[in-house]
Amino acid sequence: MKYKSLRPLIRTLQLEETIQFYTQILGFELEAKNEEWGWASLISDDIELMIALPNAHEPFKKPHFTGSFYINLENVEELWLQIKDQVKVCYELEVFDWGMKEFAIYDNNGYLLQFGKEV
Repeated sequence: MKYKSLRPLIRTLQLEETIQFYTQILGFELEAKNEEWGWASLISDDIELMIALPNAHEPFKKPHFTGSFYINLENVEELWLQIKDQVKVCYELEVFDWGMKEFAIYDNNGYLLQFGKEV
């Protein structure tokens, strides 16, 4: 068996706002959308992300996730300068002891997004 890819799906009560956040601020493209399902698929280079309204199979009061989504970039400085004044920042661009230059933000739902590059 070989794993081929990971395509996270995040739940939200704000489908349109979330699509706007990822397309307008982070530069993702809307790959597909189904109004009836309350679902959308976004893509940026090799990164794929699905967004969906809550479904009847699990309780949902608000977005929650105990981890973060870590995205490796070729030019983390460029993205930082482009978005830092448009988002809620968790921590600013910094070089860490483990050899990564990275920063972290929250999306419009409160999901933690980290962006980094090896130094």
